[in-house]
Amino acid sequence: MKVAIYGQAYQDNAIDYVFELLDELQKVEAEIAIEESFAQLLSKSRNTNTSLTFTDSEGLNSSFDMLVSFGGDGTILRATTFVRDTGIPIVGVNTGRLGFLSTFKKEDVRKVVQEFVQGAYTIVERSLVEVSKDSGIPEFNELNFAFNEVTVSRKDTTSMITVETYLNDEYLTSYWADGLIISTPTGSTGYSLSCGGPVIVPTAKSLVLTPIAPHNLNARPLVISDETEIRLKVSGREEHHLVSLDSRIASVANGTELTIRKAPFTIKMIEYTSESFLKTLRNKLLWGEDKRN
Repeated sequence: MKVAIYGQAYQDNAIDYVFELLDELQKVEAEIAIEESFAQLLSKSRNTNTSLTFTDSEGLNSSFDMLVSFGGDGTILRATTFVRDTGIPIVGVNTGRLGFLSTFKKEDVRKVVQEFVQGAYTIVERSLVEVSKDSGIPEFNELNFAFNEVTVSRKDTTSMITVETYLNDEYLTSYWADGLIISTPTGSTGYSLSCGGPVIVPTAKSLVLTPIAPHNLNARPLVISDETEIRLKVSGREEHHLVSLDSRIASVANGTELTIRKAPFTIKMIEYTSESFLKTLRNKLLWGEDKRN
């Protein structure tokens, strides 16, 4: 068994749960690799008993059985930039707050190993979106994909922007808004949801276009096939606007054409039998919660 471990800043007491995981992995004689910066952080507390590390450019390959992410949902998003197209399944241990992607409670961290060894899990492949490298945004040359969403939004102004939108080269509309979110099914429970978008199950073959605070009040979130090619062009009072791929942001000149499509690879998420998507909906989003029930 070969396991990679990644984490970012976390609560002070969370470090104990990292070492609980390491202890459980050593019981099954697993080969362990820890992200370089995270390993340095852990070593300040105690010895991790592993010399294997990885970075965002080397050390990970398809021979790993899983990557365990310690943190919140933002840490999972960052973890995908390490995994990329290697096919390594990811599981998240939640040391943050909501933890919609990082579903495992830190107190149950030993079960990550125990249930994996027992085979009490399934692999769910989740789609991504990408911005075409032809769009000419140097910040996204290497990491041009997003797990949750691609967002265009205003910059350095309180004025709205106009987002001219085409689907498979057919004109859809021009959104007059603070921005526009192109969300994957995974991202439907994130920024898109807070802007009024629908919740979509992770296995759906769909994308969602969700305007941010639109001034054209008849503009509503639109669900489309994930085979659709989306083309955007932004105009506004300022010369630049923002484009973000999950948490990675670039400033882009108005008039730049962005081509967005489904990425050619997927991210594999480990879904344990005890932590399904529907259970997460009920527990984290209080789905259908009604005191009359």
